[in-house]
Amino acid sequence: MDKQQVVRLSKRLSRVLRHQPERIGLTLDAGGWVPIDALVAALNASGMRVTRADLDEVVARNDKRRYAVDATGTRIRASQGHTIDVDLGLHATTPPAVLFHGTVAAALPGIRQSGLIPMRRNHVHLSPDEEMARVVGARRGRPVIIRVNAAAMEDEGHTFFLSDNGVWLTAVVPAVYFTLPAGH
Repeated sequence: MDKQQVVRLSKRLSRVLRHQPERIGLTLDAGGWVPIDALVAALNASGMRVTRADLDEVVARNDKRRYAVDATGTRIRASQGHTIDVDLGLHATTPPAVLFHGTVAAALPGIRQSGLIPMRRNHVHLSPDEEMARVVGARRGRPVIIRVNAAAMEDEGHTFFLSDNGVWLTAVVPAVYFTLPAGH
């Protein structure tokens, strides 16, 4: 598959496995898993020609490891980012002292007012390092990196989870726990 085909299939997988499985006639189980054979068949029935090998290539080439295949190699799910109710089976985990969130300047007024909130997703996504946050923020323009005092949040009762692909998840980040770069 060429890069454009990989990106196209990855975006379709994201939509199906995170947000709208019903659009192609699928139902995820409680953990967000779907049989790979059923996913391939549903994608083909919906007009997107894809093979199991294509799917495996997209999973392997995804630099953010957005998708996970179970130990049996028969089921797949999104690692995080869901807007539908799934239980990823993650356990509360002590985060590093500082985490990061990548965004764009246009989002800052709302963030200052409400803190970091999950919007349509189930959790706020935080990065373990500035570079990962920069990549995330750059998807929508020039990135602004927010520094989150995760240690203080945890000390005051906030819970953190670590997804399979290294993204930190939490319910909200009140403004008192983050700092914006100078000039923002």
